[in-house]
Amino acid sequence: MAAGLSAAITLKPIGFFHTSDPLPKAPPSLLFTSLRCFPRRATTRRSPRLPSFTVCVLMEDPKQSIQIETNEEKDPNNRVDSEAVSVRMAEKLSRKRSERFTYLVAAVMSSFGITSMAVMAVYYRFWWQMEGAEVPWSEMFGTFALSVGAAVGMEFWARWAHRSLWHASLWHMHESHHRVREGPFELNDVFAIINAVPAIGLLSYGFFHKGLVPGLCFGAGLGITVFGMAYMFVHDGLVHKRFPVGPIANVPYFRRVAAAHQLHHTDKFNGVPYGLFLGPKEVEEVGGAEELEKEIIRRMKLYKNGSS
Repeated sequence: MAAGLSAAITLKPIGFFHTSDPLPKAPPSLLFTSLRCFPRRATTRRSPRLPSFTVCVLMEDPKQSIQIETNEEKDPNNRVDSEAVSVRMAEKLSRKRSERFTYLVAAVMSSFGITSMAVMAVYYRFWWQMEGAEVPWSEMFGTFALSVGAAVGMEFWARWAHRSLWHASLWHMHESHHRVREGPFELNDVFAIINAVPAIGLLSYGFFHKGLVPGLCFGAGLGITVFGMAYMFVHDGLVHKRFPVGPIANVPYFRRVAAAHQLHHTDKFNGVPYGLFLGPKEVEEVGGAEELEKEIIRRMKLYKNGSS
């Protein structure tokens, strides 16, 4: 608050007076109070006319002063910075949607392509090649049994490879999966192609040859393919949100699988679980049942809020 002091000479007589009336208070104005002189009261005794000084005080309105100083201190670049942040957020959201759509197209095309090829291969393997001959029941049973066994066995293979290879000698490739992804794909996706090579080889050998052994090879390749497709939808789609998975997200056991794999990325239990579909069992074996339930509840809240 600033105060101004001024003095004015007037030709008013000095009077000695006695009064109990208080001096009037000047109401504050917008910025400065008006120049107000204290008036002289009626006197009881007159004195000779002599020059006198009248003191006038200029008071600044403190509220108005603070408001002015605040407005002056505001940086005009703040509005520009806010607009720039909004533009960057919009660009990031648009890029994220584009990445999800790209991976969704790749996932759907590969899924339909692999599924249709597998169906046609099974049909050709057991009906067209027989040409009305006797049905090879032992070969058919061996093929389907090994397809189920290979799908289950891939879970244990993936667990071992994840622990002993991907988090060890092949960490330089798998590390891309534990960092923030930039783009629809990551270096870790190479492992999916590597696992597809033996599946294609086994399917090809069983497809072009007859007999029990080719039938077992065909079943093994089919089981690896089924596991790879399930892994892609649950791991890449449900857990890491690389593309929408629809009703898969509402399956209770898949929610537990997703929560268990999320604990793997937090390193709360030294990387456990390293498997995927049996991940909840791995977490419970190391005493992480309580943390697993907390993670399930957290993911369900995010899913309900539309943030997951």
